[in-house]
Amino acid sequence: MSKKHQGRTRAQESSSAIERMYITMRHLFNRGFYKPMGVSGETLREALLLLRPEIYGSIAEEKAELDGLLYVIDRLPRGIEECRFINLTSDEGYSNSHFEVIIPPKRRRNCYRIDEEQMNIEITRGRSEIYDILTHLTFLFIESHKISKRVLINEKGATTRDWVKLEKAVLSNKKLTQKEREIAITHTANILGRTFEELTQVYPLYATKTQPERLLQIVYWLGKLAIQEVVKNVKRTVTFSPVLRERLGHHIHGEIWSDTIKEALKKNDLLERPIHIISANLHSVMNTLHAPKALKTLAAKKDIFEIYESLSDSDNENLRNKVSQQALKSGMIYIKDTSGTNINVQIFDSAKIDFKSIDLDVETPPNEKDAPVIFVMDYAFGEQAYETIDEFLKPYKQGNEKIHLNIESISVMGKAGILEGGKGDIMIPSAHVFEGTADNYPFKNELCKEDLVDQGVDVYEGAMVTVLGTSLQNKEILKFFHDSTWNVIGLEMEGAHYQKAIQSAAKVRNSINPDVKVRYAYYASDNPLETGSTLASGGLGTSGVRPTYLITRKILEQIFN
Repeated sequence: MSKKHQGRTRAQESSSAIERMYITMRHLFNRGFYKPMGVSGETLREALLLLRPEIYGSIAEEKAELDGLLYVIDRLPRGIEECRFINLTSDEGYSNSHFEVIIPPKRRRNCYRIDEEQMNIEITRGRSEIYDILTHLTFLFIESHKISKRVLINEKGATTRDWVKLEKAVLSNKKLTQKEREIAITHTANILGRTFEELTQVYPLYATKTQPERLLQIVYWLGKLAIQEVVKNVKRTVTFSPVLRERLGHHIHGEIWSDTIKEALKKNDLLERPIHIISANLHSVMNTLHAPKALKTLAAKKDIFEIYESLSDSDNENLRNKVSQQALKSGMIYIKDTSGTNINVQIFDSAKIDFKSIDLDVETPPNEKDAPVIFVMDYAFGEQAYETIDEFLKPYKQGNEKIHLNIESISVMGKAGILEGGKGDIMIPSAHVFEGTADNYPFKNELCKEDLVDQGVDVYEGAMVTVLGTSLQNKEILKFFHDSTWNVIGLEMEGAHYQKAIQSAAKVRNSINPDVKVRYAYYASDNPLETGSTLASGGLGTSGVRPTYLITRKILEQIFN
């Protein structure tokens, strides 16, 4: 009987491409530098082109990818397309220098433009952040070479008329008239292999107040550096600073972060009270507890979810200020991060909250020493979730004395990609599966589907996969997770990391109560299995408001009852 050799499926190919990317990135990091478009970057480029992640759209085609480019540019520092040297550093004191700090609009990280050619990016959130940046840079440089291919006529560097015209428009450095802009868009559309209409539609999405012609500038600089690489062999280089390579994986930032919070709890006599940790955004818990009182007149006229929607509108700064003033008056402690984790914190002492004004089905705590302390931490990023929670759950050291924290529950609420359903739906995980391994973390979730059904939002329950980076997911892998016996309902980046830290503290190190309650719930930011519903297709708008607050309200009701 002849053996049947089965070809590899697209999911298997994609899975091994992700694995190759991670091994390569670790190798390049240990080496200390690499040239993304040289031999050293080849494995990364090939793996990314094989993978063709949803977020990067048409990366493997000849035409340029516009949505993916916008997604990446919003997460990298302004001006990175002009830099030949990109240096990833630890927190090495640049904040005290004359360099202007550049923070990308969609990722909180400090970056510094050192000179014309060099950009430094500060890494304080661990490996996940390095993977994220290297993947984005690989995408950016692949796109830049598509541009050079289309505009170079010969090896000596002669270029097409379109390129000459684009260069003239960009280097004139003036605000273009409508007519000049349309002429420049025509030439750029040719260069990118896109239509005039497509470029006109995305043009305003790239524009900023200071750079109205930003799309033209990005295309020009990406192309210019790629042309230099091809014609003069002057390669772009990514380096990792020696201090970053030495510090990575040692929880340096997480330890400082956690010590600062424990000091604040000690100072306010909250260290020995029952503590409930919530990892979430920094507005939903505060608004749920304090908006009804702070916005009393509005609350009398409007449904509470309409008020939440108004509070999430960036134009309503004054409403938000009223709520935060009320929260601070009622004992909220706000700790702005100085450790480099970029995770700010709020602490609510429920003994100081006016429970009569809260519109939740909750009981007032009987006495102060049993009144819960709610500790809300902003979202962690990937592996950083392990670092921060692992450090926080350790006992507080005071001289020779160790004080074990009385952690009663840990709740994690976040955004995730959904594999059935759509934007704004809710997912309740029963286990976290770690991508690229067979590691899995089942747990008893205090939240269940019944808690959130019939509230105007679809709810799904099942396993969720913790991915190594959202920018690497493609349909084939996700289909495999969804259709196979793993029965995965969604994907996110932190769940397994949180659960790993919680399990080790509760079951192995005995630092916290072994029966600590855990709650996980996510709302869908996108459905990567549907084309046009990926993260690159734009934000949630107000569709995230209802699920966010439904989850928040349920978590608080469980804490206080």
